Amino acid sequence: MKQKVLFTASTYSHIRNFHLPYLDALRGMGYETHVACAGPPEAAPAVDRLFALPFRKSMRAPDNFRAAGMLRRQIMEENYALVVAHTSLAAFFTRLAMKGMKSRPKSVNMVHGYLFDDATPFLKKRLLLDAERLTAPETDLLLTMNAWDTRTAEACRLGTRVAKVPGVGFDAARLDAATAAGGAALRARYGIPPDAFLLLYAAEFSARKSQRVVIEALRYLPEHVVLALPGQGALLEECKALAERLGLGERVIFPGQASDMPAWYRAADAAVSASRSEGLPFNIMEAMYCALPVAASAVKGHADLIEDGVSGLLYPYGNAAACADRLRRLLDGAPGLGEAARAAAAPYALAEVKDAVLAQYASLLGEAEREPAPAYR
Repeated sequence: MKQKVLFTASTYSHIRNFHLPYLDALRGMGYETHVACAGPPEAAPAVDRLFALPFRKSMRAPDNFRAAGMLRRQIMEENYALVVAHTSLAAFFTRLAMKGMKSRPKSVNMVHGYLFDDATPFLKKRLLLDAERLTAPETDLLLTMNAWDTRTAEACRLGTRVAKVPGVGFDAARLDAATAAGGAALRARYGIPPDAFLLLYAAEFSARKSQRVVIEALRYLPEHVVLALPGQGALLEECKALAERLGLGERVIFPGQASDMPAWYRAADAAVSASRSEGLPFNIMEAMYCALPVAASAVKGHADLIEDGVSGLLYPYGNAAACADRLRRLLDGAPGLGEAARAAAAPYALAEVKDAVLAQYASLLGEAEREPAPAYR
């Protein structure tokens, strides 16, 4: 009988966007692959069984505790060899589900960015950190992606073993296949003039992503600068209203959820991010790999990817005027920044990263040598 592995996440889109290559590889190694996440089950490549859970974004939502109960029964019935948890909410409730089990599977928590840092208000940070401490005994392996999260996980002993990995890897081949003609066609579709300077910020519309900062920064920039904000989310309408209120309705594009991001990178002249915190953000890695000069908030995740003034520009989080200043520098040329950005991003491509992540999984599955898989530094 095949051994089974389970991946959990708050939503299936997270699994689809980041983890299918790993599920496919595990299946190729002879494991049966299961996924449990919010939303109705749907056909998924590389997934043998998909389970729907009632996860809700609020940590205190009763449905999340019901999901933990469902997971507990599933884990006991399926007798998994390994459970890999992704996204903060799903990772907490997945490990909570395994508390007190007499014989539980080996457990991995892949941290895609703790939702706290040194600037987080004390009570919020304490609550989130205590949640991680509570589930640390159920964490055989904790995988981090940036320096701050790694230091915190090690100092607070948030897992039996802590290892840093270079993210989960972006698909460089997909980006390489995009053409300049495709970028030009996209600009034409949205009425972006050939001489416009197009800024790109692709992200979910949430308080953490802080699109409002970039919209406000646009006020300080010349009229030919246009901002594209692909994505969906709770604050989308609020951001649309802000752009209209500031008289920027003609200069801010809201394309919705974009399935053609490689074409957007080809269409853009520069990328920008205003996020409050990150793990190791795909939107920035991909933009850098496409040789776009980047201006980003100086927060964890961004600072791990960008050497300020060398492979991109950083500015203080939440400061629209400072954001505009960095973007103005990109408008003026910033020679060599795009080439340096591409070189800095290349080591984070899937082809470079995949074996390192799989080695960490294998170290718990018994596929590796007895010595722990080496951590990425």
